[in-house]
Parts: sequence; structure tokens; C-alpha cells
Amino acid sequence: MKKRPSASCLALLVISCASAQATETAIDAETGKNNLQEVVVTASLAPVQLQQTGNAIHVISARDIETSGAAVVSDLLRDVPGVAINRSGPLGSTTQLRMRGAEGNHVLVLVDGVEVNDGGQADEFNWAHMSTAGIERIEVVRGAQSALWGSDAVAGVINIITRQTEEPFQAQVFSEGGSHGINHTGFTLGASVGTAHFNLSGSHLSSDGDNISRSGSEDDGYRNSTLNLNAGWRPLDNLGLSLTARQTEGENEFDGIDDLITGLPEDGDLESDFRQRFIRAQADLSLLDDRWQHRVALAVSRHNNENYTDGESTGSNATRKKQYSYITSFSWDEQAQRLSLLLERETEDFRQRGPILFGDPNQNQSRETDSVALEYRVVLWDDLTLGASVRHDDNSEFQNAYTRRFDASYRIPESATRLRASWGTAVKNPTFSERFGFYTNFIGNPDLRPEKSTSWDMGVDQSLFDGRLMLGLTYFRARLENEINGFVYDPVAFAFTAENVDGNSDRQGVELTFDASLTQTLSLKGSYTYTDATEPNSGGRDVDELRRPRHLGSTTLNWQVAERLNIVLNAQYNGHQDDQYFPPWPQPSARVELDDYTLVNLSAQYQASKSLTVYTRLENLLDEDYEEVFGYESLGFGAMVGVRYSFNQ
Repeated sequence: MKKRPSASCLALLVISCASAQATETAIDAETGKNNLQEVVVTASLAPVQLQQTGNAIHVISARDIETSGAAVVSDLLRDVPGVAINRSGPLGSTTQLRMRGAEGNHVLVLVDGVEVNDGGQADEFNWAHMSTAGIERIEVVRGAQSALWGSDAVAGVINIITRQTEEPFQAQVFSEGGSHGINHTGFTLGASVGTAHFNLSGSHLSSDGDNISRSGSEDDGYRNSTLNLNAGWRPLDNLGLSLTARQTEGENEFDGIDDLITGLPEDGDLESDFRQRFIRAQADLSLLDDRWQHRVALAVSRHNNENYTDGESTGSNATRKKQYSYITSFSWDEQAQRLSLLLERETEDFRQRGPILFGDPNQNQSRETDSVALEYRVVLWDDLTLGASVRHDDNSEFQNAYTRRFDASYRIPESATRLRASWGTAVKNPTFSERFGFYTNFIGNPDLRPEKSTSWDMGVDQSLFDGRLMLGLTYFRARLENEINGFVYDPVAFAFTAENVDGNSDRQGVELTFDASLTQTLSLKGSYTYTDATEPNSGGRDVDELRRPRHLGSTTLNWQVAERLNIVLNAQYNGHQDDQYFPPWPQPSARVELDDYTLVNLSAQYQASKSLTVYTRLENLLDEDYEEVFGYESLGFGAMVGVRYSFNQ
């Protein structure tokens, strides 16, 4: 029998549904008015104003990051409309993100423009290890973006932008600790002198962990060290050079699976070591009074993962993606029209090592892609903006791909109403593991075809009360062809493999959000997402896709109690969702339903002096008992206390 939503989650949904979408154009924290002139860099080949794009975009600002008190980015993204998060245990456990009902590897993740999806983890990005250290803002663009960004950008793009320093000198240190043995310390050091600037930040996050299996008492610990650099120099008025780099390394302990009796997690001495390195070097040149822009960039991302059982290595993989790109944009008609061209070459390398039991898991693979993209944008009558882009990808392993995208934004004259819409096609190439297998119980399928998607959305934004309230509504729909099922049993090889599914997978839904400045000291924002995501099963019948809750909701109340005291109360609702249970052989796998839950969190900051801030964060105030992945219990109530000392000149 299905459980009914609790009173707390119903209250959350009522608040969310009573309002609608705001993002999208953020309300300025000081003026209380929405900033329609805000510029984003992810929705186009060149920076574009929010009001001049038809895409559904959500921006997480530096103030949002600071007042939330979040230590990892995934906790921030839980409040973004259309985004669902699943974490298999405590801090540091594998964390997946799905957007608009799509797969985890259908969202392209960027760090300062560097593509960081991990080819060794099925082209997903493991959000467990992305701390908030050094991050200035996050742009989330929902909808197909392959016509700009290529493979992986099927459901959207998330661009994490790191901090630059504008002050002559800036320094900050912080330290916090609390429940579950969590300790988090870090620093920021930056300067801006003449035409040069740099910002260096770092953090160390560790946890004693907790027991997440349904039996046993062993805690699973975690360690994460991150270092981030953002530097730039402008030797000429029209020439800028920049360098960004980020390294994260650490280890997390996790539980194994009882394959003999329960098929559920059980205590075990398992550990995973990881290292991530992202770097981007870039040069920007402006000509003809800034009407002709040129950008040359080199971006490299590296991932290294190694697993251990009882101290012995059980396998490792390493990936490297290297991109060379050139973008030129030319604008005319008083910058009302702009044409942009992208030329890009991408190489991907994959290495896997493991013990030989039966079959050989050791392999080295690579592939190359040469791409060209063209984008045209025009502003008509100051109210209507149109955009069109097309991209051609010449891949060494697959058939050439052509993707297209159109968007439109129209502000109704003499009103505060904006209509927007977008349509696009997207492609997702098979992963290295899907094509060539991993370890010995999964064999690859080199004949897999790329997944293809067509999607569209349309929405309306409404500004009220001189911009102090933003309402809106978005409807989205997508169809996926050639979806890859990565858990198909091959009775001949006695192992699992991957294959393209016959039929189409359909996703549709509604996103509602609101952003309100109630008073000079009180603001309220929230979102609600309804998602209907289905796929054909082996019998050809449509079933709900796994780990896609139909209902997601979030509300955040920000109260500036006094000049020095700020309190943020946040509530998140996650509806019922299906998951898969794999009992011991020979029992067949079975679908299970995870209960809905509501999480309430509170953070507070007190500025004791001009330089010193004391803060606290209370998580899961109601001590909710829930699972985001079947068999993996989540943490109960937790409390953190910290101090932050800042110095600016």
C-alpha cells in the first residue's frame, strides 16, 4: 500500500504550488529587486543576459552558497527545480544527480568551462567530492544543450564557476566541526594588482562517518582535500589571459553487498581512493570596439579511482579528457545581432586495471572528436530575442552527429511578463565501460548506438510589485531513442552486458518556482517539480524509471534578524520513487518503492565583528528516517558549528 504524504510535505507543496518560477532572474540581495540584466555564460557561445535567452536557467549566487552553510555542492543543487539527488549513505558516498527525469550521465558538468564528467564512472560526475571551496556561483541550464556542448548535454548543463578576487588583498580562514565526526577547515587568499589578479583557496573535509547498512555498527569515514586557483592578467586593454586549476583527492570507506543471504549492504572493510584534476588556460582578444571577440582555450580533466578490499587493491581506472577550442563572435547592428563560431578537438583516454579472475579486465581505450558549431542570436524591437545553433561532431568511434537548438524570449511590451521557449536535439555516446566492459562480471558491447534525444520546453515569468515577486511556470517534454540498458544478463557468457532498448523513453513535467522579497529583511523562495519519466521494459510495457520521484519540492526562508544576525530555514520534500533490489542468485531482481520524506534544515550566521563570523548549521531537524538508495540508510539529525575570519583591503 502506498503511503500518503505527511502533513509537513503537504504544507511544503502548498507553499510551492501557490507560487511559480523565478530563477531564473534572481532578486538582488541588497535592493530586493530582480536583476534582469544578470549575465550567464553557459547558455550561449558568448555571454548573454538572462532576459535574452529562452532557456530555463537557475543561478546559485555567492550569497546563496554562504548563507546555506553547505559543505558540498550537491546539497545546494537539491533546491534547483528539475534536479533529483540520490546519495548512497553518509558524506562522501556515491552521489548521483538526475535532471528532468534523465539519466545521471545525461547532464554535462563544467568547472570553469572544463568538462569534468568521469569516463571511468560511466560518464557521470560523482557529486560526493565537489566541495563548495572556492566557488563563486553555479549556473544550471535545463534542456538539451548538445548543439553547444556536444555529447552528455542531453538534459542540461551545470557550470561551476570559481571565485575571482577584485579587492587589492583578500584573505579568509574558516573551521567547523560537529556531528558524525565531521571537520571542515579551509582558506582563501587573493589579490588584485593593476591588471592582474589571483585567488587561491583550499579546504579539508573529513568525517568519521556512520553506519548506513541495516545491520552492523561499522562507521564509514571520509577524507577530501581540495585546492583551487583562479588567476588572470590583462597585458593589453583588449587582451586577457587566464588560468584556472582545481585538484581534489581523498578516500572514502563504504560497505559491500551481502551476495549470499540478503543482497543488501553489510559491514565490510572497503575503501575507494580518488583524485581529480581540472585545468584550463585561456586567451581572450577583442577587436573592432569589442564587436569581434576571439577566445582560444586548452582544457584538461583527469580522474583516478582505485578500490581496496581489506587493504588489497581490487581494481582501478583512470581517464583523461583534453579539449582544444577556438570561439569567435562577431556582433553588429549595435550588438543586436551576433554570430558565433566554435571549432573544437577533443581526445579521451581510458585505462583500467584489475585482477584477472576469468576474462581480462585490463584495457586501454581512446577516442577523438572534431566539432564545429555555429550560433546566431538577434534582438528585435528590444523585446524579442531569437537564438539558433547547430553542431556537427565527427567522432572516431561513432557515426557523425548533428544536433540543433532554437530558443526564443519575448517580453510583452508595457508589462512585466516574459514568455520563453526552447527546442533542441541531443546525443549521448556510449561509455567506455558499456562498450568494452569492466572487471570480469560485465562484458562490453562494441555495437552499441549513441542515445538520441529531442526535447522542448515553454514557460512564462511574471514580475510583480516592482520586481519584489517573481512567478513563473515551465512545461518540459523529452523523448529518448536508443536508450542503453546497462544491466542485461547474457546467459551465454554468464555475465551482464549493455544493449540499446527498443522503443522510446518519454519524460515530461512541470516546474514551478517563486522568489519573493517580503520585507527589507525577509525573503522566501521555493520550487516544485512534477516529473513523469517512463521507459519500456522487456515486455514492451512502459514503467516508471528508477530513482525519479514524481514530486520534488523545496522552500527557503531567509531572515535578516538584525544587522549582524542572519537565519535561513530550508525544507525539502522528496516523493515516492522506485529502485531496484538485486537479491542473491538465483532470485530475480525486483522493483521496490522508497518512501517519501521531508528534510528540514536551519543555518544561522552571526557577525561578531567586522572580520569574525560565527555560524551553525542544523541538518534533518525532524530526525527523518529515510533512504535515497535502497538498502542505504541516511543520516539522522546533525549539528555543525564554525567560525570564519575574513580580511579585505
